[in-house]
Amino acid sequence: MNIVVCIKQVPDTAGGVKFKPDGTLDRGAMLTIMNPDDKAGLEAALRLKDQYEGTTVTVVTMGLPKAEDVLIEAIAMGADKGILVTDRRLGGADTWATSSTIAAAIRNLDYDLIITGRQAIDGDTAQVGPQISEHLDIPVISYAQDIKVEGDSVIVNRQYEDRHHMLKAKMPCLVTALSELNDPRYMTPGKIFDAIDNKDEYITVWGRDDLKDLDDANIGLAGSPTKIAKASDKVKKGAGEKVALDTAEESVDYIMDKLLTKHII
Repeated sequence: MNIVVCIKQVPDTAGGVKFKPDGTLDRGAMLTIMNPDDKAGLEAALRLKDQYEGTTVTVVTMGLPKAEDVLIEAIAMGADKGILVTDRRLGGADTWATSSTIAAAIRNLDYDLIITGRQAIDGDTAQVGPQISEHLDIPVISYAQDIKVEGDSVIVNRQYEDRHHMLKAKMPCLVTALSELNDPRYMTPGKIFDAIDNKDEYITVWGRDDLKDLDDANIGLAGSPTKIAKASDKVKKGAGEKVALDTAEESVDYIMDKLLTKHII
């Protein structure tokens, strides 16, 4: 079984968020991590690899050259190889342009099962995974909280509001994973050194010209039908209103009046 896992290098918001003048994230200036939902999807693929002999796991990411770091992390966790799709012409892509590009990269690979994260913490759209499935014309099961393989089919326990669905689909199929799906494994020191020392053997870099079945009208900022009108960092809250009252009864009366005035109660 050949499993492709799509992962994304996302900003570590604990280190602050920076923007370019055009409103897009300045990813080159921020600390980054592997997107949590994607990491759970990678762990799910690695568990299937542990279970089924002969299974290969290929991780694919699109981003700046430094996105190689998340591929090294994935290989150190146990993935077999990584694909980095990077090209200035692909920069500034929205979900449509991103999914079009990643789907074109996946067409160059053999795959039975594609796993993506439900959504990325920098965009929270949950669109790219399902869009990839549409580009590839394969079934999609989203919000997976458990994934099993039975013969040529995948069986997914899908989270759905206050209940769950059990869905079965024949492969090839795409599944989007929740971060709650599992607890991703740690990298071992030996695998970390191996992934770093032999990264040129594990990681293949593709540019725009390596993606044959892709229309230039659907890539990068120019090929993105949605544009960011305005972006800003979190706005700090003010100190608020400070009131000094003499008794507990006065404090209760004051709070009750505010709650009534604002129609909270």
